[in-house]
Amino acid sequence: MNNWNSRTKLVHAGTRRSQYGEVAEAIFLTQGFVYDSAEQAEARFIETGPDEFIYARYGNPTVRMLEERMAATEGTEDAFATASGMAAVNGALVSLLKAGDHVVAARQLFGSCLYILNNVLGRYGVEVTLVDGTNLAEWEAAVRPGTKAVFFESVSNPTLEIMDIAGIARIAHRVGALVVVDNVFATPLESRAVALGADAVIYSTTKHVDGQGRCLGGMILGTKEFIRKTVEPYLKHTGGAMSPFNAWVMLKGIETLDLRVRAAADSAKAIAEAIQGHGKLAHVIYPGLADHAQHALAASQMPNGGTLLALDLKGGKEAAFRFLNALRIFTITNNLGDSKSLVTHPATTTHSSLTDEARAVAGIGPGLVRVSIGLEDTQDLIEDVMKALEAA
Repeated sequence: MNNWNSRTKLVHAGTRRSQYGEVAEAIFLTQGFVYDSAEQAEARFIETGPDEFIYARYGNPTVRMLEERMAATEGTEDAFATASGMAAVNGALVSLLKAGDHVVAARQLFGSCLYILNNVLGRYGVEVTLVDGTNLAEWEAAVRPGTKAVFFESVSNPTLEIMDIAGIARIAHRVGALVVVDNVFATPLESRAVALGADAVIYSTTKHVDGQGRCLGGMILGTKEFIRKTVEPYLKHTGGAMSPFNAWVMLKGIETLDLRVRAAADSAKAIAEAIQGHGKLAHVIYPGLADHAQHALAASQMPNGGTLLALDLKGGKEAAFRFLNALRIFTITNNLGDSKSLVTHPATTTHSSLTDEARAVAGIGPGLVRVSIGLEDTQDLIEDVMKALEAA
């Protein structure tokens, strides 16, 4: 399996069949597992084998298939599936950190990630330093001997700024800090986060892995030691496990991840190029465009420009709302990475909990619209966006 290419791994990695030899992965909808004897139960609680399970909160055959498939695709030793993407962020950070520890994070983060850093970790005595994630000098100044971890989104939500994974990892590793990367915008498709120095990678599998707006899920990937000695004890006792049904849905979704992401990324680039320079737009933000401030860095870290773009409309919130309300194919919702094309206004939705000052620092202005491209016809999407821009 290690010699397989990513598309083959996305279809076959981690597959385990019951005695019935089913083709599609089986859904093991059970909360517990039985033992042949009291001695077997005792032995299993000491150490479980690859096909031995105790309780669904600890592990499940269907969930384990998804974990192994994701780990094989990402190139990590192990993985732990969680109930949601934010359960993965919380699980990775809280399991790792304790009172008195120091963590450095990019300030360009999803609002809920900032909440975990400032309101959860901060409340329990973890010192958090926020930096401009795109500025290596700020990372250099912020880390210190004893810094336990650094955390950032490889592509920031929603402004699509690119973090230099290799550069940040070099700085962090010099002081012994663990590098934790939220890689959801880049997707697991040909991700280079681990090769570039990430120690742990986080995904909201709700997004591109499911890709069809059905189920919540998350994934933490890393070394076997980190997953089994740090993450698993915390998550199995606090209950952030993924549902077996959700894992089965995502096993079917991940089979087509390569095809879906490539198609959506091709459309995203075509749309960005078609509307670039439009009179109603102050700026089109897309890593695949040559005028993106970090275009070269994006190209070195991602196989394509991604499935998302951001539009900064002249006229602020009023123009943004007119644009959103004029769209006919795009759906207004705060999800992303779907087969349907989606749009949201971050300042009033995903990042509404931030202060005006914090949004300004993050580059989230009143005219900013985040656009997630789906699988509809590219020309239809371009025409829909063009007509909505005229209405703005």
